[in-house]
Amino acid sequence: MKYRMYIDEVGNSDLGASADPNHRYLSLTGVVFGLDYVSQEVFPALEALKGRYFESHPDDPVIFHRKELVNKKPPFAVLKDPAVEAAFNQDLLRLLADLDYVVITAVIDKLEHQRRYTVWRYDPYHYCLTVLVERYVRWLQAHNSQGDVMAESRGGKEDRRLKDSFERLCEDGSEYVGPELFASYFTSRQLKVKAKTYNIAGLQIADLVAHPSYRATLAWHMGQSRPDNFGGRIAAILEENKYNRGFRNRIDGWGRKWLP
Repeated sequence: MKYRMYIDEVGNSDLGASADPNHRYLSLTGVVFGLDYVSQEVFPALEALKGRYFESHPDDPVIFHRKELVNKKPPFAVLKDPAVEAAFNQDLLRLLADLDYVVITAVIDKLEHQRRYTVWRYDPYHYCLTVLVERYVRWLQAHNSQGDVMAESRGGKEDRRLKDSFERLCEDGSEYVGPELFASYFTSRQLKVKAKTYNIAGLQIADLVAHPSYRATLAWHMGQSRPDNFGGRIAAILEENKYNRGFRNRIDGWGRKWLP
């Protein structure tokens, strides 16, 4: 079976804004799906959910975007009805629980990153991407499978930067994973970059779980309880059986990683 890791981000990689509490952290979340499973199960289930609540049509598909859902902006204005919102939330949680996928999240404290590395430092996005890709390729190795990686488009220059970063990682390897391993288990050295307007199911699922995973990882790092809200309920599903796991079923360091 061939797999794909779909990546979504929370925050930005700008180190100049790291002193601002609202921009201190960058988080990348990768969601791993089997490619055949996406076409046969994930995409139809997601489109059915959209059709039940938002009158999505193949010629003009509704694209799930967390911020628009939370703010109940068109085409999600129907969620202003509490009864409809409750029913939709329950169906979405059920879908996220029932689907078969693996999640890896990396969060970097950019302010601490600056403090710790004063002479030379990783680009925050590249740092988080490296963590995700290392764990993904090890997961592929453990499952004797191959795969590739797709990220949401961030714009022309940014997309080129992401692609260059990924290609460099595959060619040179990282501190912990040699280039030969990437060559063995990745079907392409090219990072696929697509906009959400393409109605890509994997990117939409990544968008839905990325912020809850980030907030739960931040709470875990701070020694706090998981957020007591809808995002916290999504995070509970991830912690139950979606996060990548290592020795003795351990999530920390495998399914979620705090940096630096």
